[in-house]
Amino acid sequence: MSIPVDDPFTLFGEWLNEATASEPNDPNAMALSTVGPDGMPSCRMVLLKDFDENGFVFYTNLGSQKARELTAHPMAALLFHWKSLQRQVRVQGTITPVSAEEADAYFASRARDSRIGAWASKQSQPMEGRWELEKRVAAFALKFGIGEIPRPEFWSGFRLTPRVIEFWKAGAFRLHDRVRLERQPDGAWRGTPLFP
Repeated sequence: MSIPVDDPFTLFGEWLNEATASEPNDPNAMALSTVGPDGMPSCRMVLLKDFDENGFVFYTNLGSQKARELTAHPMAALLFHWKSLQRQVRVQGTITPVSAEEADAYFASRARDSRIGAWASKQSQPMEGRWELEKRVAAFALKFGIGEIPRPEFWSGFRLTPRVIEFWKAGAFRLHDRVRLERQPDGAWRGTPLFP
């Protein structure tokens, strides 16, 4: 087995750094899977904005489908796939909201147009046409002018605290390397090699 199993966050950071150097677009893109009230799974791409031993952080409109599902059923799965490296990482865990301070700090770091877009978009809600979004963008751009743009109360982030992290690396003749790490009650990680 050529995948180390002692510290999943160090290994993830190394793989993410390599992906940042090799992936042409969005090396921090991840598929986020949630479950709706009817038990139907739902998956979409989001961007990882931070990670550490406490988990993986992403941001969204709190009225979006994903936010509603995460609030009602605070468990989710993530998948990172880096085609250029022939690697993937699967993560399963529990969801908690980030603090207001974390959300404020990240929101303030975003490009001005992205902050206006956060105010303008009624994410996941029906709209009459593209013109409706453009009209809302123009209205909020006028409202904030050249002043500060505060974080809307309806926009924040979530942290997925992993219970399971699985690393996969392509091998010759489809004899891939695969290891599943599970967090133990004492916080340590136990790795188990898996058949590909």
